[in-house]
Amino acid sequence: MKKALFAAVALALIAGCASTPPAETAPSASPATPGQTPPAPPPVGVTPLPPSAVQTDPLKDPNSGLAKRSVFYELDKYDVRDEYRPLLQTHGKYLAEHRGAKMLVQGNCDERGSREYNIALGQRRAEGVKRMLVLMGAADSQIEPVSLGEEKPRCNDHAEGCWSQNRRSDMLYGGEY
Repeated sequence: MKKALFAAVALALIAGCASTPPAETAPSASPATPGQTPPAPPPVGVTPLPPSAVQTDPLKDPNSGLAKRSVFYELDKYDVRDEYRPLLQTHGKYLAEHRGAKMLVQGNCDERGSREYNIALGQRRAEGVKRMLVLMGAADSQIEPVSLGEEKPRCNDHAEGCWSQNRRSDMLYGGEY
């Protein structure tokens, strides 16, 4: 009887370990780069968007017209030159279309002049940019002008090439200041 039981157990093990042939599967495409898996196909009935149709934040896109954020001035001047009107129009339009957006305009000066003079000049520069943005469609409440005087230079050399970079107004959106 032991031989019969042993033979039955042996047959059960052999039958349990028998394998069935695997089902036919389609060969998978090899990844474009070794070690990288290919992108998953979209669900049935869903058409993927082309890369150009994917929305990106225009404030973070270096190719957007909103990437430029500075207006530069001549010595002791605070009037916005005509060359900056398209830039301000782009920002004014963005603010008009995004009423929840806030902007801080920082007026800056070069190191020449007294501290008081530079604070006052920086404020006039920031307010001039604000006026232009409001004329271009932004709401008055979206923009706060402040003066930094000579406290935030871009360049620290003591020459005209450097000073001209420091005579500016910078536009910063909420979350950037």
